[in-house]
Amino acid sequence: MAIPMALDEWALGSRSFSIVDTHSIKIEPRAEQKFKEISNAYEVLSDDEKRPIYDKYGEAGLKGSGMGMGMGMEDFGDPFDLFETLFDSFGSMGGMGMGGRGSWARATEGEDQIYNLVLNFKEAVFGAEKEIEIIGLETCGTCDGSGSKPGTKSSKCSTCRGQGQVSTSLRTPLGTFRQAMTCSSCGGIGETPTPCNTCRGDGRVRESKRISLKVPGACDSSDRLRVRGEGNAGKRGGPHGDLFVIIDVLQDPVFKRDDMNILYNCQVSYIDAILGTKMSVPTVDGMAELKIPPGTQPGTTLVLAKKGVPFRYKKTNARGDQLVKVQVEIPKRLSDEERKLVEELSNLNKAKTTNTRR
Repeated sequence: MAIPMALDEWALGSRSFSIVDTHSIKIEPRAEQKFKEISNAYEVLSDDEKRPIYDKYGEAGLKGSGMGMGMGMEDFGDPFDLFETLFDSFGSMGGMGMGGRGSWARATEGEDQIYNLVLNFKEAVFGAEKEIEIIGLETCGTCDGSGSKPGTKSSKCSTCRGQGQVSTSLRTPLGTFRQAMTCSSCGGIGETPTPCNTCRGDGRVRESKRISLKVPGACDSSDRLRVRGEGNAGKRGGPHGDLFVIIDVLQDPVFKRDDMNILYNCQVSYIDAILGTKMSVPTVDGMAELKIPPGTQPGTTLVLAKKGVPFRYKKTNARGDQLVKVQVEIPKRLSDEERKLVEELSNLNKAKTTNTRR
């Protein structure tokens, strides 16, 4: 039985099924009539009185009631189940029986691989060139990826008889449909080769290789770099998969990162905070001079411009800042002379406050 190509969609009650052109289904102008036959068949099978009549006398026994039968539906209790079973399997049909061995014996792409790369803080900020070693599947040099032992001939697969496919038939009221599936014995090749002694028929062997990797700047933990063509080799000469490098940045004892800025805590004596001073502080570029203004309060944040993380996707001199948080150190013990001076300072401050109030 054939399916009409003129119908884009068949409405079956509250359900609908779309028909697509597979170039292997013939045109049938009487599709509507066949649909009526399916409906009649379901009506017969769902009627406890009419079913025994049909089982005993066939279609002729039902003509007295005006009921016509199409083709047998003994395997389907609901016509909706029939259509769902039929059309849901279109994706796995090998061209409705028209596919050839060549379509199944194509090369397949290799699997992707994952590698975890650990960077220190400065490597993540500025980028780095790394040489890494990975272990993966490479094309077997003995059989050149074919999986067959050199000098031997392959025999025809006994399961699919060299076709690379096995076919099953599905009987429906619309006719018999032929479904082709990849042969599980030969994997769609159609032949059973003598396995290569090196790769044992897989066509690939596990090897280690070294890869030079250029890591861009401004990386952070969990960033992923993709290196095309450095994954596992494909089967039957297929292309390599890709290598995905997952970045893991070690914590730094001095610096912390906040997006494109770098955070640093600076210890300042209470005298320097009062009087102000200049001091050298570390940055990712080396030591830099930091000016502490007089009267700097605890927790003040000072900025060292363009000492942060370079912007990866902007011009080369664009960078974040280094934010320096000032922590004022208060001594727990004072010498007698220091205490005397602090007390004098306190008395001067009290006198100044009293004069201001007057």
